[in-house]
Amino acid sequence: MAKCEICNKSVNYGNQLSVTRSHISKRTSRQFKPNLRTVKSIVDGQPKRITVCAKCLRAGKVKRA
Repeated sequence: MAKCEICNKSVNYGNQLSVTRSHISKRTSRQFKPNLRTVKSIVDGQPKRITVCAKCLRAGKVKRA
């Protein structure tokens, strides 16, 4: 399963609601997937490819190679 290696964010589950005539008639399950990017970063002094979510990239939690 895809997961951010910095914050361990992974897939969340919820309901997809079908709305007809102002009534919720059906609920089906759906997935909320994280926005993951594969980047080359410095890990233990060595360049390495890791999978990171976009939120961690913007926050500066990853030192890029």
